[in-house]
Formats: sequence, structure tokens, C-alpha cells
Amino acid sequence: MTETAAEQTETFAPPEQFAAAANIKADEYERAEADYLGFWAEQSRELVDWHEDFGEVLDWTNPPFAKWFVGGKLNVAYNCLDRHVLAGNGDRVAINFEGEPGDSRTYTYAELLAEVSKAANTLTDLGVKTGDRVAIYLPMIPEAVISMLACARLGAAHSVVFGGFSSDALRSRIIDAEARVVITADGSYRRAKPTSLKPAVDEALSQGDTPVEHVLVVKRSGQEVDWVDGRDQWWEDSVGQASDTHECEFFDAENPLFILYTSGTTGKPKGILHTSGGYLTQVLYSMKAVFDIKPETDVFWCTADVGWVTGHSYVTYGPLAAGTSQIVYEGTPDTPHQGRWWEIIEKYKATILYAAPTAIRTFMKWGEEIPAEYDLSSLRLLGSVGEPINPEAWRWYHRVVGGERCPIVDTWWQTETGAHMIAPMPGVLSTKPGSSQRPIPGISVDVVDDSGENPAGPEGGLLVIRRPWPAMLRGIWKDPERFKETYWSRFEDTYFAGDGARRDEDGDIWFLGRVDDVMNVSGHRLSTAEIESSLVAHSKVAEAAVVGAADDTSGQAVVAFVIVSNGAEDSPETAEELRQHVGKDIGPIAKPKTVHIVTDLPKTRSGKIMRRLLKDVAENREVGNTTTLADASVMDQIEKSVAGA
Repeated sequence: MTETAAEQTETFAPPEQFAAAANIKADEYERAEADYLGFWAEQSRELVDWHEDFGEVLDWTNPPFAKWFVGGKLNVAYNCLDRHVLAGNGDRVAINFEGEPGDSRTYTYAELLAEVSKAANTLTDLGVKTGDRVAIYLPMIPEAVISMLACARLGAAHSVVFGGFSSDALRSRIIDAEARVVITADGSYRRAKPTSLKPAVDEALSQGDTPVEHVLVVKRSGQEVDWVDGRDQWWEDSVGQASDTHECEFFDAENPLFILYTSGTTGKPKGILHTSGGYLTQVLYSMKAVFDIKPETDVFWCTADVGWVTGHSYVTYGPLAAGTSQIVYEGTPDTPHQGRWWEIIEKYKATILYAAPTAIRTFMKWGEEIPAEYDLSSLRLLGSVGEPINPEAWRWYHRVVGGERCPIVDTWWQTETGAHMIAPMPGVLSTKPGSSQRPIPGISVDVVDDSGENPAGPEGGLLVIRRPWPAMLRGIWKDPERFKETYWSRFEDTYFAGDGARRDEDGDIWFLGRVDDVMNVSGHRLSTAEIESSLVAHSKVAEAAVVGAADDTSGQAVVAFVIVSNGAEDSPETAEELRQHVGKDIGPIAKPKTVHIVTDLPKTRSGKIMRRLLKDVAENREVGNTTTLADASVMDQIEKSVAGA
């Protein structure tokens, strides 16, 4: 594969002042590698409050089933709340909540502890006990975080279901997790309109064959809802009246903390199981090392929804366990106007912003004059999450949002890994636009070919994880064989991440996207992410998505869907210009067979592009399930555009 514009790039050294004050220094890598288990034991004892210390750091006698910090006891909610209050930081702001309609609430750590205690007492009254499961189907409001922490306080695993999922998706997750209680809301706000939630819960439970005994309902949008007496309770009437003191118990390090379901394109969703001690250790370490968190002064904003793992680790558990202040926002970036994010950063003086590349590319499309209207000088660090960030978006983020003074941490990790695995240490490494660069200290990853060997030179390969890590998933809920088959069967005792990657001459890692998104064109392995980066680097392209479509001649053909920039013409000439650009930038083999100019791309509410739907269009077959899209009508528009091309 030829070297692309993505690698022909300058590096960005951390500002001297940032590097001098950074939490992590360069020797951390060597220290962690010299004594891997000792390193994680040290981090855990430093960062986590253990009620009873652990004996064995790692039990790996039955791979791939790991036990970390064996014998230790802790309470995750205590680590997120009580210890900060006991240390005299109860008056520090924990959550600055901003609702989409413009309402706002602030919770100090002491106030948040009181609310979580009330919710824990209510759940206890409803019969929830250690080992039970609770389903949470809420919008991005403080009650979502409160509910998660209340479950953790009781040692009951939560299963958060993203509020954009259908009643069928909710039902399947409730049944698989055997949840006894559902916590939901009447509705939420999205793009200035109320959206409903409780009707989906009612429908999910309508057949009467679920284990759910109680439904707690938060009043958010004020909509009329149906009511089942004896089952349904208003949050305000139960949690609102409960005692605000609660004595927490302490649980084994391996006590289940949460089950989070990943929705594959086919088959039953996988319930990814995470436990307590190892997960909290690595999430806290990533707050310290990757985000360089300074709890006394930082205002952290992760823009993800709690329905995804990013919201679990970097809205609920990471920031609160670290004791910092954070922002929780309910709405979309363009309501009531396209400067909404920047307005929030200015209002709360956010210092760290963690967002998805999709959002950054959307802001690029809207124009840099919008963020220029706001004071973003409080920002000191930027983060990227969810998919590889193309170099063009990276540079825009650095220049326009970060004012060329903020290091960018481009993070790679998964629902399954629980916390960051690959990311630059912002005070140590000179960053490269488009590369996540190095595994964090204490993590061992590799790039291998199909036979498990390291590929020669810069050839692409498969990303694997060589050693167990503290925040690793402990299995697929109730399905150990599927866990082994899905993640551990391709290479012996080695975790296969499902992502393609390659190393450059400096040893830095560049992601090629999911292996499903690595195309084989006439025997050449091509990355969709690489071709998308090339397209977006063109001045006429605002956003791009690439898929491999079956082709009689080449096996697969490259098909691109692009949104053109303001002022660019939607014409065959533009499409051909973009084809030639990719051919020149990467090589003739990567030149798209077809470039479709469209007005929008199919995205989930978390901002991920659903490339499988574009592949359906490219291969001229019926479009698959669109229920997870933020706007399902986008696919109709794309099909019409392609048909008219």
C-alpha cells in the first residue's frame, strides 16, 4: 500500500507548559513494561479506595476468563462520591447539567451523594439487591447518572439501553439481563421537540413475559403517559421522598458492575459484562494519563450519551471517580443554533472536550466562523473517540477549536475493552493527525497478519491484544462459548479486536477501520477509513463514507458517498474530480468505481455512520434495519440520489 497524505504529515509537540505540568512523564512506558502486573497494582492502590486490599493482582489460570485484584473489596459508587465528600470536597461541582430547552441544574458532590442515596434506598424498597439487574432507559439527564450509581452502590448490575432504541431492542435486553426494575422517563427533548420514552417501555413489557416488577418514571417532558397501577411509580413520588443517607456495602472486585449490549447487524445482541475493581482502575488511570485530569481545576465534557460505553466510562464513572467537575448535555449540537456546543463551553469554562470525529466534521461543514463567535480559551485538551479521525478534521479541531494550543488525544478502545487502550500521552508524545499512536502504559497490543505474524513494512494487518488488561470484558452475559468464539478463537490466548491497523516507521498505529470495512480490491487490502480521509482532504468534500461493494471483476469495488462543501457543485464533473483525487493521493487501485454525491449520511444518534446500509444501496439490494438511525428518512434520500445518478 502506498504511503498516503495521512502519513505525510507534520507532528505536533505538546506545549512546553503543558508537558511540564503533565501527570505522566516519558519513563511511564518503560516502568509499566518492566513490571506489568506491579504497575497495575500500584495504579490501583493509588487511584482506588479499597475497603479490603487485594492479594493476587491477576488470576489468568482459566483463559480467556480473567480475575483482577483478587480478594479486594470496594464499592464503585463510594469511589465516585463518598470519598470526595469525606475528603472535604463535597462543595465541588460534580455535574453541570444543561438541558436542550435551556434549563440547567448543578449538583455538588455532596448533593449528588444525597440523590444517589435516595435512589439506592428506593431501589432497595423495590426489592433490588446485590446480584440483581436493573434496566435504565433514560435520556441524557442527571437521573441517568444517579440511577447508574445507585445500582453500583447496591452491587446490582445496570443495563443501560440507549434512549434511541426501539421497544423490541429494549425488550430483548430486559429479557436477556433478567432485569427486575426499569428506570425510564416520560420523554425527552430532541431538536426542540418532546420525544417519548415510556410508551416504548409499555410496549416492551406488554406481553407480560418479562421479569420486570416495577417501573420508575422520571418527569422530564411533561407528556401524558399510560399508567399501570402497582407497577409504575413516579421518580418524584418515590426517590423524592426517600432518605438521603445510605450506608453502602463493599463488594468483591469481580462483582458485576454493568451489562452493556452491543447491537450487531445480525443475531442476538451481545451482553458485554464488566466488573468492578479492574474496570474502575483502568478508567481512573486513563483519566489521569490520557486526559491529564486536574480535579481541582478541570471542567470535563464528554459529549457521549450514557447509552454507549463512552458515556459509562467518561461521563459516569471516570470523571466522578476522579473527583472533577463535568458537563452533562441533553441535546443536539444544532439546537437551538449551530453554536450550541461552543456556547456551553464558554458558559461553563470547559477545559477538556471529548467528542466524535463525526461531530467535528459536521462543524467543519457549518464553517469555522461559528466557533469563532465564542470564547473557547478555557480549553486545554481535546479528545477524539468512536472511529478514526481523518487528518483534515484533526487539523481543523486543533486549529479552530483548540486555538493551536491544545494537544489532541485520539483514543482507540471498545465496549469490550472498557477504557482507553491506545492513545497518545498528551504531555509526552508529539501527536500525528489521524494516528492513535501508542498503547497506553500497561497495555500490550500488536499488528499481525492472518497467520498471526507481524506483517513486513507498513502493510496493514489485524489489531490484537497480547495480554489481559484490567478493564477487559469478563464475558458475554450467559454465553461463555460465544465469548470465546467471538474474541479469542482466531489466535491462541490472544484477543482479536476486529479492527484493521498498521504501524508506520515510528511504530505508531494507524487504524484502518473494522475488518469488515477493509476491502479486498483485486487482491489489495484497502481501508475505507484511508479512502474517506483522502476524500475529506479535498476542498470540495465536507464528509464522506466509503464501502466495498461486490464486483464481478475485482471482487470488491470502492463506492463512495460524499457530502460536498458549501459552494461545491453536485455534478458528474465533481464526482469524477474526486475519483481522480483519490487515485492520485493513494494510488489507482484505491480510486472509487463510483462517487455518489448525497445530502446526508445515515448516522446513529451517537454519530456513527451506518456503512452497512450504504453497502445495501451500493449492492442494489433492500436496505436493512434503520431503527437505530437518528433520521431514517436519510436512506430514502440516498436511494433516490443513487437512482437518479
